[in-house]
Amino acid sequence: MKPSAAMREYLAEIYRLQEDEPTVSTTSLAERLGVSAPAVPRMLKRLKSDGLVKHVPYQGVELTELGRREALRELRRHRILEVFLVQVMGFSWDEAHEHADQLGQGLNDALTARMAEMTGEPERCPHGEPIPNAQGELPEVDDIAMINLGVGTSGVISRVRTHDPERLRYFHSLELVPGQTFTIVGRAPFNGPMRLRVGRDEVVLGVELTKQLWVTPD
Repeated sequence: MKPSAAMREYLAEIYRLQEDEPTVSTTSLAERLGVSAPAVPRMLKRLKSDGLVKHVPYQGVELTELGRREALRELRRHRILEVFLVQVMGFSWDEAHEHADQLGQGLNDALTARMAEMTGEPERCPHGEPIPNAQGELPEVDDIAMINLGVGTSGVISRVRTHDPERLRYFHSLELVPGQTFTIVGRAPFNGPMRLRVGRDEVVLGVELTKQLWVTPD
């Protein structure tokens, strides 16, 4: 039996969270999905019974191989839909994620393939996240969080890892978008703000925002 739309949403979010932590807690999953804490264990029980997740004692849950394949299929649908919303329908990148969440529940593989064709078979979503191919394989991404780099480093922004509309609008106002070049020209001590040269301008970013920029250094 194919996972329901709600199950696919959980699997995709577990995958996203596992990119930063090996196992996922029910608390972090509830926060990211915007659901009540009691709702999460009920859904995880369904996912576990279908062999899509497994419980790690005292840590949380992680995807099984079957769950990972289903999560990547859902991420493909979602990210191609985001590209379609921006390129074809004219939505801004800060609107795309929420609309894709709402529209993606009825999206099948045939519609996804047609949207991919219409948008030039994209390998990245508007926020720079990699799009799995039809076989569930991710394109190789070799990037690093900007927060880990030192003064003097130059490179290209690879991903902007937030779905918060206000933050995305702010990043856009500073031209900090995928494909933009940058140079780190200063950094306050003790994990303080970072000063960047972006084009002809200089901008200052706090730690929380800097953590959400992933880049490919020169």
